[in-house]
Amino acid sequence: MNHDEARTFVRQAVQRVVPDADFAGLDPGASLRDTFEMDSLDFLEFVEALAELGGIELTEDDYPVLVTWDGCADRLVAGAGVSAYGRSG
Repeated sequence: MNHDEARTFVRQAVQRVVPDADFAGLDPGASLRDTFEMDSLDFLEFVEALAELGGIELTEDDYPVLVTWDGCADRLVAGAGVSAYGRSG
């Protein structure tokens, strides 16, 4: 998985929680939670959708990285690379 594919998964995961989410002009380093006004339950649903779409395991330890669009994409790419070698991401 490359970074652009991962960013597409992030967009899809956000849109599962916030269907009218607009990514136009979104700074890749901006907080997704703040931008799309996600509460804790919304964020958990987003993380679960992201894990499903990306095909990797995400835990609470990943939450700090999953705050931004680029952080999510970086984590998905890293997880996909690890999974490609037969270990869980």
